[in-house]
Amino acid sequence: MSLLDIPVLLHTRRNHALEHATLHLLAEKFPHVQMGGYSIASGFFIMGDLPQDAVRDAASNALARLRSGEKDLAIHPGCGTNFAISLLAVSLPIRAVFAGEMSLQKKLRRIPLALILSLTAYALSRPLGSIAQSKVTTEANVGELEILSIAPIHLGRVPAYRIMTRS
Repeated sequence: MSLLDIPVLLHTRRNHALEHATLHLLAEKFPHVQMGGYSIASGFFIMGDLPQDAVRDAASNALARLRSGEKDLAIHPGCGTNFAISLLAVSLPIRAVFAGEMSLQKKLRRIPLALILSLTAYALSRPLGSIAQSKVTTEANVGELEILSIAPIHLGRVPAYRIMTRS
């Protein structure tokens, strides 16, 4: 058994895939609504001003489509995994360029190098986010995952839904 198959991680990864798939379907129906999601082992949250029936339908359809093999629905361009990988890729060359003791003048002369390296790293990191999602942070094979409930909540001023699942 791999680390990613530990039950709490596997449940979270499956919920993350279902969250992404749900967001894809909601975005098709509500293209101008800002929305986001967050997954945990017991389910996931969908944030956004959306009708409850639409969230319920999208989550149910997303689960069915993942089960039928539409693994691409588990990958989302707005996923935090993409941002984390891009941030790491950009920060590493900057740290390397400015490592060690140096004068302010020397640091200023190194700014163009830092920019070139960090922008190159950013461009190269773009496909890595999708790869990391497919291999690490989501699991498109949802197994026996089922939706238990969908309840409206508020996260501060943000309308949201808590979707409880069970594997």
